[in-house]
Amino acid sequence: MVVAFVGIAKSIGQQCLRRSKPYSYSYFSSYVRSSNSKYGLQNWQFQSHRTLILQSASESVKLERLSDSDSGILEVKLDRPEARNAIGKDMLRGLQQAFEAVSNERSANVLMICSSVPKVFCAGADLKERKTMILSEVQDFVSTLRSTFSFLEGLHIPTIAAIEGIALGGGLEMAMSCDIRICGEDAVLGLPETGLAVIPGAGGTQRLPRLVGKSIAKDIIFTGRKISGKDAVSIGLVNYCVPAGEARLKTLELARDINQKGPVALRMAKCAIDKGVELNMESALALEWDCYEQLLDTKDRLEGLAAFAERRKPRYKGE
Repeated sequence: MVVAFVGIAKSIGQQCLRRSKPYSYSYFSSYVRSSNSKYGLQNWQFQSHRTLILQSASESVKLERLSDSDSGILEVKLDRPEARNAIGKDMLRGLQQAFEAVSNERSANVLMICSSVPKVFCAGADLKERKTMILSEVQDFVSTLRSTFSFLEGLHIPTIAAIEGIALGGGLEMAMSCDIRICGEDAVLGLPETGLAVIPGAGGTQRLPRLVGKSIAKDIIFTGRKISGKDAVSIGLVNYCVPAGEARLKTLELARDINQKGPVALRMAKCAIDKGVELNMESALALEWDCYEQLLDTKDRLEGLAAFAERRKPRYKGE
């Protein structure tokens, strides 16, 4: 039985390496335009030029690439102010397209998910639209939402959610599908579905207990209560809680830190962690070794050693 699990671990490691190799650009639209963005007037170092690299099917979702030394950072921006970024059919199509584009992007090292709407990350599903759906449409929508967030969770690169203001229902489920969550002190997080006589259907009942533990997850879901930013970090729901309005600043700071690391190593580390927790310890350690071993023959590993010896910053190429 142990031998079988070790074999599975080795297979998983090889799959992760294949996924870490460059992807084609074929999914991206040819429409490209440049724009400027400032993450905060009070701190010039967080200003960054960016390029729109995907003209989404939905105007409420944009995928952009930061430029210059930040070119390995992609950002999905939610922009549906009239509905507090509530996810309807149109926005869901935009999210699907954006996440698939990220998975096909060969030079991406880290993804940020942010909101362009002040004091709002995502209010969850669009309940006004939901009222107009027949039963089969509701089933299809929730199933697609769940698979979209699972796709986000399975992306080969690190993902960070920047939460300002409300992140409720599907909005919190999307954030929980990311590897890291950063919120402002005025953030309001929650899964209020039981108050509508349903349950979280896009991963909330499974991802929340894995983050905060079963007992706390039951408390949050049974009561539907809202969690403040400070409480969220104390229970492990988010990684960082920063002053209100600075979640994007912290997200960019962290993304820049990650962007400097070895791209293939980042992918293999994510694989080892995500897949390893599903295995027993012996098999998980075998997976870790398989992931490590596949990095030994990379050019990036040699570059890292050379940079260390020469006391300079490494120039990683993802090879």
